Amino acid sequence: MDYNDQIKNRVKRIEGQLRGILRMMEENKDCKEVITQLSAARTAIDRTIGVIVSTNLVDCVETANNHGAKSMEKLVKEAVDLLVKSR
Repeated sequence: MDYNDQIKNRVKRIEGQLRGILRMMEENKDCKEVITQLSAARTAIDRTIGVIVSTNLVDCVETANNHGAKSMEKLVKEAVDLLVKSR
């Protein structure tokens, strides 16, 4: 799969969030603030997973159109399995 700049930028933003959280911990910030930021990072990761899986699914469906319905069913199942595994 080709990871475009949009997806890479999402991961870079998450990386920045995580570094900020670590800095908050080192500064002994209130746990509510840290948890809020951890929750935001987790949401960002979940959304990034969704974008990657959906992009992959579109690519798989396009490929499967060239190989028949059996192949498409298998590829869709694999995409769903990826989503389930990410939970």
